Amino acid sequence: MSIEPISLANHFLIAMPAMTDPNFSRTLTYVCEHNASGALGIIVNRPLDISLGTLFERVNIPLAPGATEAKYRDLPVYFGGPVQPERGFVLHRPAGDWQSTLKVTGEVGLTSSRDILQAMSADGEPSEVLMSLGYSGWAAGQIEWELSQNAWLTVAADPAIIFTLPAEERLPAAMQLLGIDFANLSDVAGHA
Repeated sequence: MSIEPISLANHFLIAMPAMTDPNFSRTLTYVCEHNASGALGIIVNRPLDISLGTLFERVNIPLAPGATEAKYRDLPVYFGGPVQPERGFVLHRPAGDWQSTLKVTGEVGLTSSRDILQAMSADGEPSEVLMSLGYSGWAAGQIEWELSQNAWLTVAADPAIIFTLPAEERLPAAMQLLGIDFANLSDVAGHA
């Protein structure tokens, strides 16, 4: 009898205080895909010094004036992780139907194709978005090994944390899903 591996897709990875990799220190990562080949996630609490409006200008997609421009212009772009930091990824709800979308759940998708930016600029859809540059990736077995080394806590994700809370409130809110106050989290973890 073989044990079916557990997928961490649609889970949060909460970096433990002892995390030494500066890319992941004090981060909350949303896992979009996890299978035998590895894992892919987006850091959702590390805004960059660039707004969505500026990013749209750089890729030559003008935001429609009015409500659409007001909706997106000042949203921050996030550091999604150290892999392909020159590429944009849109984490969004609803999942929709785009050229290159990884459907995480029935309601959440991760899209890397230009058509979603064009829809955002013209229609203001999808309604809830988090734009990142880069993503976080793990080779086969790597995330499982890191979990065994107490590098991360995991908890089933609540998309409302990503799409409705300000960046600085997301990590504490994810900790609350576990019933833990981040301020009380020790950087020394034990094995039960």
